[in-house]
Amino acid sequence: MSEPVQVSAVFDTILVLDFGSQYSHLITRRLREFNIYAEMLPCTQKIKELAWKPKGIILSGGPYSVYEEGAPHVDQAIFDLGVPILGICYGMQELAWIAGENNVGEGEHREYGHATINVEKGDCPLFNEVDHSQVWMSHNDKLHALPAHYHTVATTANSPYAAIAHDEKEIFGIQFHPEVTHTAKGKQLLRNFAVDICKAEQNWSMKNFINTEIERIRALVGEHGEVIGAVSGGVDSTVAAKLMTEAIGERFHALYVDNGVMRLNETQQVKETLDAGLGINLTVIDASEEFLGKLKGVTDPEKKRKIIGNTFIEVFEREAARITPKRSNEIEYLLQGTLYPDVIESISFKGPSQTIKTHHNVGGLLEDMKLKLIEPLRELFKDEVRALGELMGIPHDLVWRHPFPGPGIAIRILGEVTPEQVAIARHADHIYIEEIRKHGLYDKISQAFACLLPVKSVGVMGDQRTYEQVIALRAVATQDFMTADWYEFDAAFLKVVSRRIVNEVKGVARVVYDVTSKPPATVEWE
Repeated sequence: MSEPVQVSAVFDTILVLDFGSQYSHLITRRLREFNIYAEMLPCTQKIKELAWKPKGIILSGGPYSVYEEGAPHVDQAIFDLGVPILGICYGMQELAWIAGENNVGEGEHREYGHATINVEKGDCPLFNEVDHSQVWMSHNDKLHALPAHYHTVATTANSPYAAIAHDEKEIFGIQFHPEVTHTAKGKQLLRNFAVDICKAEQNWSMKNFINTEIERIRALVGEHGEVIGAVSGGVDSTVAAKLMTEAIGERFHALYVDNGVMRLNETQQVKETLDAGLGINLTVIDASEEFLGKLKGVTDPEKKRKIIGNTFIEVFEREAARITPKRSNEIEYLLQGTLYPDVIESISFKGPSQTIKTHHNVGGLLEDMKLKLIEPLRELFKDEVRALGELMGIPHDLVWRHPFPGPGIAIRILGEVTPEQVAIARHADHIYIEEIRKHGLYDKISQAFACLLPVKSVGVMGDQRTYEQVIALRAVATQDFMTADWYEFDAAFLKVVSRRIVNEVKGVARVVYDVTSKPPATVEWE
């Protein structure tokens, strides 16, 4: 069996080393918008462990001070690769600190928000078509001296070294954040670095990705290997299943597990769509009693996720054992629709960043799991998956269906998950989505759902006092699900939804709307 080829070994790749900035993922997104593949790894990544050579390296921002004890630092082997390097904010200070530890210190005051850069006279390729424009600053520390062998490229009123460049090597540092939209010509600057300086070929596209990934799957699985697949009916798992079917055909066994916390009529709709509509041979397993039994009495959201993730694997392994005697080869692999944001949010890099939450398909798996994971979408953002799905002929309504978490309604019920609570949350959610579709808003919203809160509220119905539960409605608009803004419904729409839920869903006395963006909140409540 030949070894599978990594995506980063096929496409010219810019390596983004993450120091924990909330903006780090945006660097990767911006580069991919230029059809350049970019991959983000922790700043602690050892270069010798890479199986591929990047075309260039970007050091992200971060929340630490480079001169503090325990502050994260890059593997200095990056300077031996002979590729261009760009340091952003903390990344720039890291370059200066490496050049001389006394070059960086606390600023007179914090610089946060807009600033205007003044580009020095000269011919710096990083600032081609970028001059005297507005940029976004977010830092406490600053350069107090110009590092040896560097020269100043740009300044601001408060930063005499807003941008620096090495005298001889293609190494650059900027104090501002080009990856955020607040920096007027930030995308141009990143393009200058990736295309003009790094000479990265702009060949990253979903059309090219399809062929590369199919070849990679075939190399990994082999000519006779078999794969069992986790599908939910959402765009991620559906695209992954379609890709796997294209790669190995009938050797892929798609499984849909009804865990008892799915949306209303979900199981029937999924079977019709995937089996009849897309030609994916689907087996439906009703494990609702098993899941709900294990969730009984559990209120901690992380425990819920791990219980559901572990139970999924147990069900898959049982099914693999059941299928195997009928096949000539043992099933070795488990397909999952893991996406890049799942990976980013679930991995805690040593030092700079924290785990936001465990995704059931990333960090909530059994340690002694017998099946090997295969995740063909692991390098992709949500919008890339949707583009991939449309290229593969998956219906528009399915491709643009709102995401639904693997743990399902279980993480939309705050507190203990019981059949009664599931029924309430499921009914309220169905009404909410039904009205969103009826009002022509579904495609304008990235994700919407109803959440059942573990509190009761006094109400009055039919001249009688009620004391029942609260439903919180959530709707967000986003490009990549790494950041999101709450959707601004008309008051008339919210009145209709609230009235229907309170009148039609037994056990609900009050409806509220969540107006928190991500960050500081996550999209899901748990």
